[in-house]
Amino acid sequence: MNTKIFYYTLFIITLLMAVSCRHPGNGKNKVSANNIENPVTANDITNSGNLPVFKFESQVFDFGMIIQGEKVSHTFKFTNTGKSDLVISSASASCGCTVPKYETKPVPPKGHGEIEVVFNSENREGMQHKTVTVLANTQPNRYELSFTANVVTPGK
Repeated sequence: MNTKIFYYTLFIITLLMAVSCRHPGNGKNKVSANNIENPVTANDITNSGNLPVFKFESQVFDFGMIIQGEKVSHTFKFTNTGKSDLVISSASASCGCTVPKYETKPVPPKGHGEIEVVFNSENREGMQHKTVTVLANTQPNRYELSFTANVVTPGK
């Protein structure tokens, strides 16, 4: 009797493993390599002349002195000086007090784009240095934008 239970359990486990490894294969999440050049995985950067290129007006900004609790924003402007469409895949901040906003549409060659950064100084005090990491289909694929702010408490 125990042998039957053992084989039955083994059969169920094998069946579950086979089903769990199956790929849905509906094609909705597939991206063709022809649609985007991805220098993150490119081993040969000799052809990087065809890639999009970020040209920021500035990658640093100083808000100066701000009052605690203020929400301030700055827009980092850039031009695509490359030869193909520039696509920003993500922009992430170094802390939850900073929120980057950017357009997801491709920026054509010689086109202009913006990344707005909103900083909430609530519960912050003193000199603040925050960064936003931008990932795109460029070479290099990672850019860092940064800002500083001196947060002062009202009445001090």
